[in-house]
Amino acid sequence: MCVQIERTVMRLLLTAFDPFGGDAINPALEAVRLVSEKIGRFDVIKLEVPTVFGKSIEAVATAIESTQPDVVLCIGQAGGRYEITPERVAINIDDARIADNEGNQPIDKKIFEDGENAYFTTLPIKAMVEAIRDANLPAAVSNSAGTFVCNHLMYGVLYTLAKKYPHIKGGFTHVPFIPEQVARRTPVAPYMALDDIRRGLEVAIAAIDKHFDGDIDVNGGKEF
Repeated sequence: MCVQIERTVMRLLLTAFDPFGGDAINPALEAVRLVSEKIGRFDVIKLEVPTVFGKSIEAVATAIESTQPDVVLCIGQAGGRYEITPERVAINIDDARIADNEGNQPIDKKIFEDGENAYFTTLPIKAMVEAIRDANLPAAVSNSAGTFVCNHLMYGVLYTLAKKYPHIKGGFTHVPFIPEQVARRTPVAPYMALDDIRRGLEVAIAAIDKHFDGDIDVNGGKEF
């Protein structure tokens, strides 16, 4: 008789980008810095990632190799969104409207020539959304991570996990602006308080722990 022993300690690699696009701060990075280093069964390992095509994937791939986490959760800024949005899918394309932090601006370039057209998250994103909403914060599943460095990194991480570490789960979540970024914008863009973003990420991570073996069966789709 085979007895399955539940793991009591796991590692979660939590990454966030440095500021980009002319902003002095990145809410993803500021929130990740505040996230607790112990959530449920997870020891949370934090990593700041350059907003640079290529180098972002290299940085996270190196951290995966050195830390051997059970989960990789990457966080990025999505200015213009109201909600915290776990991403469903990453696509194999770079198409940059603006340059990255080293001046790179690829147009219609594949991220990996031998990669799939798309990779889907392996995180329980429906459970993550429900947990964030239960904390009285807006959240939704997103079906597009864009075509800038956020999608680039999500795709690169899922590609790396599929090729080398199929036992590791991975995904990406976008967060809104924080008030400091929008106070002088006209019109004012959507924003969320930094501590609310921090709280949303913590309950999302707790949901990954709780639903580690599979997502919940609830609707998260959109008509367009």
